[in-house]
Amino acid sequence: MATSEKWVLQFCHGYDGPFLDCARQYAALFVGTPYKVCTVYLTGAPSDEVIQGSASDEVIFLDYSSREVRGLKLRAIRDIRRIAGTRNFAFCIAHRFKPIYVALLGTDLPVIGVHHAFGDYKRRPRRLFANFYRKRLALLAVSNAVRDDIRACLPSWPSGRIETLYNRIDVHAVQAEQISREAARDHLGLPQDAWVVGNVGRLHPDKDQATLIRGFALALPNLPAGSLLAIMGCGRLEASLKSLAAELGVAEQVRFLGQVPYGRRYFKAFDVFALTSDHEPFGMVLLEAMAAGVSVICSDCGGGAEVVEGAGELFAFGQPAELANCLRTLSGRTEDESVAAERLQKCFSDQSAREHFWAQGWMGSWLSIRG
Repeated sequence: MATSEKWVLQFCHGYDGPFLDCARQYAALFVGTPYKVCTVYLTGAPSDEVIQGSASDEVIFLDYSSREVRGLKLRAIRDIRRIAGTRNFAFCIAHRFKPIYVALLGTDLPVIGVHHAFGDYKRRPRRLFANFYRKRLALLAVSNAVRDDIRACLPSWPSGRIETLYNRIDVHAVQAEQISREAARDHLGLPQDAWVVGNVGRLHPDKDQATLIRGFALALPNLPAGSLLAIMGCGRLEASLKSLAAELGVAEQVRFLGQVPYGRRYFKAFDVFALTSDHEPFGMVLLEAMAAGVSVICSDCGGGAEVVEGAGELFAFGQPAELANCLRTLSGRTEDESVAAERLQKCFSDQSAREHFWAQGWMGSWLSIRG
């Protein structure tokens, strides 16, 4: 039996990687409002840590495996229909296409679909599905770059139903987690007196650490003595990246740190953080680096460029010489941390997202039509 309280149904594919914090981010939009938030995870076993991290009034684990939610997902559709009947849900926020699909088929709620990656509507069946449910569906993208990608795929949609709401962090909570420069360097095995360029990400072609290593090698003769490049992460390119560093004569100056649990706690170990990805949808690590007071460099494509603009250095993607110039520039000056801190609070904090979400009037215009 549905209650008279007003609820938001938040439907997530899972809580791996950054998606637990995505659930927290959207639950935080409703702090101080009449709405309560019920977060449902399609995949993933029940976990007290996830319940805590979801910051929701209720958390439900459907506990499906990835195999079980392939195809038509009929059981998941029945489950979400049952859950929708237990509360007075006003609408559903669904992260990624599969939960959007299940929520639209399993409920009659207005659905706000949140997209975290490029290409979600490149497939024709997905475009047909979205167009069929367009009266009950509005879309949010984590960056203008992702938003524009969706708008290009759905050209007949009003632009006002495909908008941007940036990813964000709880700035004070992230800063409280981050340990001192000295302790972070001890933990990572980095010398206290080195000038350190940091990078965090899978060792994968789309992160383009090859350009990072080449740019560092070009800049190294003009960087402070003992400078290092420290890369957190693992992946299939580790051997080839180590070979590249050796080929360029910088193997001793490039440290591969492997997978570091809770890596953002140690960002103060870096003097500069560099993200070299191709078409990064957003780049949460940039926010975490900015929260640590670290200078940031990013390739000028995708959502990462939107984060760094005005608060760091941008270079043309895949251009190691331009990256090297950025490194030389930052090594020779003391960065004004107040610029990045102000941008972080103004554009990428929970408070700024909440204010933006409610100020846009999206709730009224998007939720006025039920299919």
